[in-house]
Amino acid sequence: MAFFFKKASTAELDAFYPVRRECQVDIPKTRFRLRAGRTLSARRWHAAFSADGHLDIASVLRRIQRGGVHPAIKGVVWEFLLGCFDPNSTFDERNDLRQHRREKYVRLKAECNKMVPVIGSGKFITTPLVTDDGHPIDGAPNGARHDVSDKKVIQWKQFLHQIGLDVVRTDRTLVFYESETNQAKLWEILSVYAWMDNDIGYVQGMNDICSPIVILIDNHADAFWCFERAMRKLRENFRSTSSLMGVQSQLATLSQVIRTIDPKLHQHLEELDGGEYLFAFRMLMVLFRREFSFVDSLYLWELMWAMEYNPNLFSSYETSSTGATPPNASDKELKAFGKFERNIVKTGYTEQHGALSVFLVASVLETKNKELLKKAKGLDDVVNILGDVTGNLDARKACNEALKIHKKYLKLHLQNVKP
Repeated sequence: MAFFFKKASTAELDAFYPVRRECQVDIPKTRFRLRAGRTLSARRWHAAFSADGHLDIASVLRRIQRGGVHPAIKGVVWEFLLGCFDPNSTFDERNDLRQHRREKYVRLKAECNKMVPVIGSGKFITTPLVTDDGHPIDGAPNGARHDVSDKKVIQWKQFLHQIGLDVVRTDRTLVFYESETNQAKLWEILSVYAWMDNDIGYVQGMNDICSPIVILIDNHADAFWCFERAMRKLRENFRSTSSLMGVQSQLATLSQVIRTIDPKLHQHLEELDGGEYLFAFRMLMVLFRREFSFVDSLYLWELMWAMEYNPNLFSSYETSSTGATPPNASDKELKAFGKFERNIVKTGYTEQHGALSVFLVASVLETKNKELLKKAKGLDDVVNILGDVTGNLDARKACNEALKIHKKYLKLHLQNVKP
């Protein structure tokens, strides 16, 4: 019976995220399984709402942290986990907000369409539209040859073909992206986002974050705003200057964490010229997308987001406030926080502490502590050892180990900073 359920679970996942036949041999093995009584099902999700639409977020977080989210409801659940909606809002309030956002997206897309008419056409481009100094390139498609002098417009147009090239390479093993219409949807959302976000624009890797959202959420506008919220969580990964990539701040935090909880390992990595932890760059940049199968990466993300969840997330985004939690929160209030965020509230440690992903990488390093100390004679050895483990990670176990490391780190760090 257990074997039958396992086969049924795998078949159900395959039906939601079908892989192209010719790619099935090359993709990483999927470890995630739908588990009755653990995975958040559609029935339990709908039962978590009151008659007027208030969501019992505490019960939802518990279920996700036990067994992830059923594919049939991932999109709508992610909207809450990423702060698109307030769990204390009603159905009517969320419908009004959704309609407002859809109208705003239409306006943003219309602005982009005036400059590059291919946007919104169901097509996309992979060739440059303008030169580095903003002059139109002969043969540029869809009427995009008018002279450009605005620096923002020039930079944005320069992004578009790079987005197109990245779209073609994104999740190409999935049947979903055999469709040019679906590729165009991903390109459109990334292109409109690059126009809206003057600070970040577009950076390679954002396509890996956006792709699952495009697959899970049918409506273009809803997918756009869900991606926009995901980028609020991850934007520091993609912010860069002439001398610094944003994810390096997380690498610095990772260095501090390992130095605190495992000084011997940190010293060994420094001796190998790996004290900047650049070998973890890709893991943190796109949240293990390249280390896991598509299904497992989605499971890992929702586990992390559930564990990092703060019920003040929506209000902090809508009002640009800090979303800080008042001290001495009651046990009832704490239930609405994810396990990771709860650690921070309980300790009262409000300084920048790094995302759960930092502690996830730390847990991987600790898992391979002995092997790294014994066998790693250079950075190539470190990369190979970590590559072996990340491909076989159990996402839930790894997240729970990350929580333990986080608790240990906060305890030791607070001891070190006491006057």
